[in-house]
Amino acid sequence: MSRPARTLYAYRLIVPDEQFDLFACRENRLHLALRQLELSGNADRTLCGGLLPARPRWQELERATLKDRRLCPSCRQLLEARRKGLPSAALAW
Repeated sequence: MSRPARTLYAYRLIVPDEQFDLFACRENRLHLALRQLELSGNADRTLCGGLLPARPRWQELERATLKDRRLCPSCRQLLEARRKGLPSAALAW
């Protein structure tokens, strides 16, 4: 059983680049993913459920990024829910 990730270190930021057309999100948004990808799914996904690009451009998540307007609202909401310790079932895509 996994423990809820409560620190920003548990997450990484995905920055869209030239692979943007392969990204599941069609908007120019920054997305969050768990640093330790979970093996339970059939594909690697962002917090909001979008597919990751084949070679994502990772960046460390910093507190200031949480206020960035480009941050996906769904990813931000799910991050806050996870940090508050809500059960994973409530965060399903």
